[in-house]
Amino acid sequence: MFRLLMVGALTAVAPQAPVVDWIDRNATARVTEAMIGKATIVGLGESTHGTHEESVLKFRTLRRLVTEMGFRSIAWEEDWTTGVRINEYLLTGKGDLDALMREMTRTWHMREVRDVLAWLRAYNADHEDKVQFVGVEYYATRSLAYDAVASYVTKAAPHRLAALQRHLRPIRPRHENAGENLRWYLGVADKKPYIEHAKQVYRLVERLPRNREQELALQHARQILSWYEAFDLEDNYAYRDRRAAENLRWWQRRTGDKVAYWAASAHTANAPDLRVFLSGRPLRFDSAGSHLRRWYGAAYRSIGFTFDHGTLHTGEGCGTAPAPVPRPTADFVNRALGDAGRDTYALDLRTPAPEPVRAWMRAAKLRGYSAFDPAQPQGSYMTGGSLSQWFDVLVHTKKISSCAPL
Repeated sequence: MFRLLMVGALTAVAPQAPVVDWIDRNATARVTEAMIGKATIVGLGESTHGTHEESVLKFRTLRRLVTEMGFRSIAWEEDWTTGVRINEYLLTGKGDLDALMREMTRTWHMREVRDVLAWLRAYNADHEDKVQFVGVEYYATRSLAYDAVASYVTKAAPHRLAALQRHLRPIRPRHENAGENLRWYLGVADKKPYIEHAKQVYRLVERLPRNREQELALQHARQILSWYEAFDLEDNYAYRDRRAAENLRWWQRRTGDKVAYWAASAHTANAPDLRVFLSGRPLRFDSAGSHLRRWYGAAYRSIGFTFDHGTLHTGEGCGTAPAPVPRPTADFVNRALGDAGRDTYALDLRTPAPEPVRAWMRAAKLRGYSAFDPAQPQGSYMTGGSLSQWFDVLVHTKKISSCAPL
């Protein structure tokens, strides 16, 4: 499964003393309430999945959003159907956390994520005003979604059940294992009949009388359709981020909650012209964060978590072999961030800055990895915009280490 992180424009700009001085003067120990302001949605974007330090710093920020600023939903870079089960566990304690962790995308099979979910469950057990969890991705879409659609139509419109089943049966997952099901579908030569069945399921539910139950059933149907459509596309990155943003917006409107969005920075950043290079391979798409900024304006707050050097895993998941990550070269914005005096700090990028600092932000090239390749240590990054466009706030740590496997 594709995993991202983040960077900026290709112009090489050496760290300058005015930049480092400005960072040192304006850095704070942590994200403050003033940095969040009146935000409805806060993106918590990590430069690479699977670091201990960035995960811990994101968790620290998330706790403050929940306990001090009234955030009551966590949107995650995770599948919708997996999110439904995690949400039930967080609200009620039903289920086993370790089993649910194994259902999550392998990226999240780490103790640091388990700590977040365990804390959310403990918080909910002690509070009436509970925190909810939603997965904003479609990339697994297990039988739970299909069962939910069928259950709703059985209850609300039994006379339409036969018509529903004509379209639902042919597209039900062949495997509950998401990877096996995807391999089956990718091997199908003509995907159009499956997409058409999924569209008919969606249209049938869409035409039923609107109420909260119908809206939820339609959301399940939307994930089914998204899965079939997305994996028929040669390049589905733009499609994926648009759907993630739409799912998050749907949830926020439904709940009225203030929402923290936990994902890779390449998803959370306000980056309408995003270009991502993964070990030299270019990708270009409109990030979920850019959609959220268009819809919510300043009520969407983007926080990026960055690093200078350390150790990272060399494959997907923190159980893979670690390797040392050198300091970034001078053309990365991370270089000046690392030259600043603190080991870990928060920085409000909306702070007034002199021209040398603004030029440094405009030339942004930000490091990040899906899986670190020691043969190309400087070859993965994000560009296509400015640092202050992508993020309102940065949380930087100098040295990172690989996460702890479950």
